[in-house]
Amino acid sequence: MKIVIANWKMNVGVRESVALARASLLTLRGRKVIPELVICPPFVALSEVRKVVARSSAAIGAQNLFWEPTGSHTGETSSRQLLELGVSHVIIGHSERRTQLGETDEMVNKKVLQALSEQMTPILCVGESKGEREAGEARAVVETQLATALRGVRLHGNARLLIAYEPVWAIGAGESASVGDVIEMHRFIRSILANLFPDAPAGQMAILYGGSVDGENAYRFLRESEVDGVLVGGASVKINQFKEIVEAAAEVLEAQRPE
Repeated sequence: MKIVIANWKMNVGVRESVALARASLLTLRGRKVIPELVICPPFVALSEVRKVVARSSAAIGAQNLFWEPTGSHTGETSSRQLLELGVSHVIIGHSERRTQLGETDEMVNKKVLQALSEQMTPILCVGESKGEREAGEARAVVETQLATALRGVRLHGNARLLIAYEPVWAIGAGESASVGDVIEMHRFIRSILANLFPDAPAGQMAILYGGSVDGENAYRFLRESEVDGVLVGGASVKINQFKEIVEAAAEVLEAQRPE
């Protein structure tokens, strides 16, 4: 399976989100095999986008959640509220929230635990800054982020965990990581997950790449067996770009089908 997650961030309003959701679903039409598609619109558009994707194979994701199910937390959104809107996935620990809003690994951990407690699928983002990579600290940074964010996590039953490797220096910069660097980091992440969850069955966890993924480079990442999918930011609101990304994922899946 290949997974394509569209993170629309704060780039579109409600009307634009509805139109974009319809166009995104059209990219799947007429294909023998399709990637798993998760659409993450802004909070204000979740309800309307749900109506668009209700009878499709696509899932809806939120861009964040709070770690308490209810209470006096002005401006926050709970897992219970998201579930009422049909949300099944949630992005947690995106670098933009870490750097702009001071979100810590400990906060990320509480959000992951809350999401899993409600049978939601966390899309946990990890990644190093440019300075950390240049200093040779990329692995150490990612390992610390994973160890803290997944502290106390147990994967029971049908629970799923998606890890998105997003090098901070590549997000929105038009500069993606090299395929070699991505494969190396994905293998490293997979080894950490194997130690943390030695009994997890195949398919319960997946590792995605994010960081300036676009129609031009998506196939180079998706064709690699170590890359289970992509988390797409800016290119996901440009439907021609997004169509090329979905086509790349579908092409890889078609090539992997048994004769």
